[in-house]
Amino acid sequence: MITVPEPMGLAAYVGQSLGVTDWHVITQDQITGFAELTGDDHWIHVDVARAAREQPGGKTIAHGLYILALIPRLQRQIFHIARRGAGLNYGYEKVRFTAPVPVGASIRLRQSLGDVRPHRAGTRIELNATVEIAGADKPALIAQGILLIGDPPSGQAS
Repeated sequence: MITVPEPMGLAAYVGQSLGVTDWHVITQDQITGFAELTGDDHWIHVDVARAAREQPGGKTIAHGLYILALIPRLQRQIFHIARRGAGLNYGYEKVRFTAPVPVGASIRLRQSLGDVRPHRAGTRIELNATVEIAGADKPALIAQGILLIGDPPSGQAS
């Protein structure tokens, strides 16, 4: 885990790998919960019996957007900013879902740092993310994300 005192401290890692997370198992309960939350209840995600009959591999698959949504949770294992203001997901320049994630698969996040620069709202951080699937040749997704991290409030302790 990389720890920096403030957001601009990440600038020392531009162009470098930040690390990789532990493996995270994707369960049917997680997939079903995401389907209920978003309304994306297509059978390939939630109908276990039909997937057993009709899906390659006989399993339901996770929503690509669910896997993308796990990035903030997983990246907490990769880096930490000790003193900071609010963090905002500013968006993604590019997202590609390159392989399906079947229920029961293990995934992990690998991140590198594309850029860090001052922004009127604090610090703009560009992260390159790859979500890998255990035992698979292709990753589940690749994404170029942007975070805006506010400056720490004055007087905030480390």
